[in-house]
Amino acid sequence: MKNVIITGATGMVGKGVLLECLDNKSINEVLVIGRNPIGIEHPKLKELIHKDFTNFSEVKNQLSGYDACFFCLGVSSAGMKEEQYKNITYGFTLSLAKILYEINPQMTFNYVSGQGTDSSEKGRIMWGRVKGKTENDLLNMGFKQAFMFRPGAIIPLRGIKSRTKNFQFMYDYFMWLVKLIKAIAPNSVVNTTQIGLAMINSVLNGYTQRVLKPKDIIILSE
Repeated sequence: MKNVIITGATGMVGKGVLLECLDNKSINEVLVIGRNPIGIEHPKLKELIHKDFTNFSEVKNQLSGYDACFFCLGVSSAGMKEEQYKNITYGFTLSLAKILYEINPQMTFNYVSGQGTDSSEKGRIMWGRVKGKTENDLLNMGFKQAFMFRPGAIIPLRGIKSRTKNFQFMYDYFMWLVKLIKAIAPNSVVNTTQIGLAMINSVLNGYTQRVLKPKDIIILSE
């Protein structure tokens, strides 16, 4: 039985991961870290309301005893300058990762990135560079296991909605296109359930690749 931490549980991916963890017999306890309550009650669920994601030192004693962190928190880069986007995407992630590494370097740290992430950190696309640096620093931190999830197109299941208006508009009016793409290229699209199951299985069984593309997520979810 494993104990896991989840961030971004009010978002589309994070909620999908949370629901799978709550349903899975291999997960004993789920700690959700967020700024506001998520509005879900479950015997496995604990919540830590924490406003400052740049500093977790004050809650360090509440983060011990966990086998994995599923970092699903993320924001759209639309309309944001690089420094602002980096402060959230890179800063928030590394702030928590460093504290967790101090507590338990043997844990698994999973980070939800995206297709188009730039591992060279030198490309022209701003968000790709920032996510590339985030991935690289997580992979080099020293965790026993660290997996970077690059899901690409995602189909939300179990009534989950995207909090990003543009994404939800696409799902509302163009889901037929996403499903058509999946029918043509089944390994190019994943759903929220597959991401959640892949996260859990990465802790239980590991995986051969540290950067997971849609095909890897599908394989690991099975």
